[in-house]
Amino acid sequence: MASAPLITFTDRGIYCPRADVYVDPWKPVARALITHGHADHARAGHGHYMCTASAAPIMLHRLGEITLQTVQYGEVICINGVDISFHPAGHVVGSAQIRLAHKGEVWVISGDYKIENDGISEPFEPIRCTHFITECTFGLPIFKWQPQAVIAAEINTWWARNQAAGKTSMIGAYSLGKAQRILSMLDVSIGRVLTHGAIEVSNGILRKQGVTLPDTIQVTPDVDPKAYAGAMVLAPPAALGSKWARSFGASSSGFASGWMRLRGVRRRRALDQGFVISDHADWNGLCDAIKLTGAENIYVTHGYTDIFARHLRGIGYNAAIVETDFQGEAAQSEESEAI
Repeated sequence: MASAPLITFTDRGIYCPRADVYVDPWKPVARALITHGHADHARAGHGHYMCTASAAPIMLHRLGEITLQTVQYGEVICINGVDISFHPAGHVVGSAQIRLAHKGEVWVISGDYKIENDGISEPFEPIRCTHFITECTFGLPIFKWQPQAVIAAEINTWWARNQAAGKTSMIGAYSLGKAQRILSMLDVSIGRVLTHGAIEVSNGILRKQGVTLPDTIQVTPDVDPKAYAGAMVLAPPAALGSKWARSFGASSSGFASGWMRLRGVRRRRALDQGFVISDHADWNGLCDAIKLTGAENIYVTHGYTDIFARHLRGIGYNAAIVETDFQGEAAQSEESEAI
């Protein structure tokens, strides 16, 4: 008689019955393993949380008083014979893929991930397994990213051009992850960098963890925005076009997201500039990550699941679609306001 699978998919989330733990559950459970601190993966209401030590400060800030156990990357916790460990996902600081293994059956639940080393997050590490659960937020061949250095040059050239024209530059970027990545890419010799309060909260938490970021000025009621003409302003996407944004006077607006690869998105948002950069893997990154796991069984979640699963089956994988409540970059513009 075949034994029950180590992992099952339930209406509360991805579940390991033997260890009685869920991974990134979207309904309240007794014990939750959390891949990272974005709101669609780390939710309130669980009895006990486990995450990496570097994800913990953001988790505690967002969720308040919770029962939280932290682990180091690669540390193995054994629960009822199931070996559980967290491994770098490269998505944001503290993000992890979670490995669960029992009697030779090995699952890796990727959470959100990207392959390129952004210089801030712990770099992605491929983990060998037999079953791999992968996101596919950008699971179409059209989504292919330029190297980070190329995008940095685009941003800094745009900033310098705006400054020469007497305009402030304003980039919409998610408050946890993307904003710090953009900040690290800026050539601060061009001018001053101002931040919305939601972004500065994340900056402060990460700086306390030892993450090195350029100096910033938080825009508070005491700051006169027009005194910083030609500066770079980082703000949550929802702040673009707001009364707060208009207080800077003459400005040019941009948005940093993988969705900028689609022409219509920038037009609908009435942006001056779109920068194609994401904290999720592109098409090539997804395909490479899957290959490096050595897994034969692939479970595809949130994104272009039908197309991506069909592609994987066409090249020999046993690929299935798993319905989850994760939303990738679509959720983070809302999350950025709450952090």
